[in-house]
Amino acid sequence: MEERLKSLWAEARELSLGTSSLVDRLELAPSSLRFLRDYVSANKPCIISSSATRHWPAISDALWSNDAYLRRTLASTTVSVHLTPHGRADSLVPLAGKGLCFASACVRAMPFPAALDLITSSGSPTSPVVAYAQQQNNCFHEEYSALASDVDPHIPWATEALGCFPDAVNLWIGNGRSETSFHKDHYENLYAVVTGEKHFLLFPPTELHRLYVRPYPAACYSSVSGLSPETGGLRLELEEPERLVPWCSVDPCPPTKEAMDQQMSAFPLYFQGPKPFQCTIKAGEILYLPSMWFHHVRQTPDDNGRTIAVNYWYDMQFDIKYAYFNLLSSIEFPPTSVTEPSEEKKNQEDCLHSSPSHVSDH
Repeated sequence: MEERLKSLWAEARELSLGTSSLVDRLELAPSSLRFLRDYVSANKPCIISSSATRHWPAISDALWSNDAYLRRTLASTTVSVHLTPHGRADSLVPLAGKGLCFASACVRAMPFPAALDLITSSGSPTSPVVAYAQQQNNCFHEEYSALASDVDPHIPWATEALGCFPDAVNLWIGNGRSETSFHKDHYENLYAVVTGEKHFLLFPPTELHRLYVRPYPAACYSSVSGLSPETGGLRLELEEPERLVPWCSVDPCPPTKEAMDQQMSAFPLYFQGPKPFQCTIKAGEILYLPSMWFHHVRQTPDDNGRTIAVNYWYDMQFDIKYAYFNLLSSIEFPPTSVTEPSEEKKNQEDCLHSSPSHVSDH
């Protein structure tokens, strides 16, 4: 089985995606026909240069790099801020006596000026908490509508190619400590960086077995009684009743050599196969991230200590490619060491195949 999967990985890259680990860069925004033919239909990522966004006031007038503008425009706005001790929301975290769990952030509503201060200050390595504005679920229109005129409401050539308007538009404001673990989304994603930089590791759906997707118990950070979560008063608790979340096991950027050695020993398919596609998206650039591609994201902040991005989620087509992906997902390799009850395992597979992964994408 391993040799057959490795043959699939190699063939998909040779025939369609390319054998380099680099992502195609387009100097000009593509026509809708070219975008559909060369990238959407091929399920292949690409980067579009800043020529596609230079007319956005957020970029051309540097509005989103201007703290005074942001504070004034959003002075009376309440936004959702996600808090963790380490900047890794929606990721695998060890829980004492329980092993690894899938940990979600503690979400707090606060006035935007306070949120901006907390996001900036928590970028310090000595901060006991890391704040990230990453609410998703169309948060740009729901929470940041006062900024709507600063960017395009949709990406015109993508909208024409895909035959629909975005299902959701999201805003992301984070610092250099925020990191997103490997995951996939059931959306065609147009991801535009406005300030700072984003660093992506990408794997096509054909290589899902290299990421060792396994079920983990869901947990959530909450505030400790009498302490403020904004100053580190967080605790991690398992959800009740228990809920299992299928998630990628691989951490490609562990903090120590010892941790890296452990990763390489536990997940050899990740480290022995073809290199992940890698790219850095700079301010003004757009990444087309195809549906069901696995991606890991880190970021480098701007001079203000923040990275700001906006992304457009377009519904994917649940077509024959999706059926093939489900077939591939049903192949359990490498075998897990724990045998799951048949009904529970079926529920996990249904979750893996069918549920959009609305997570801290970036």
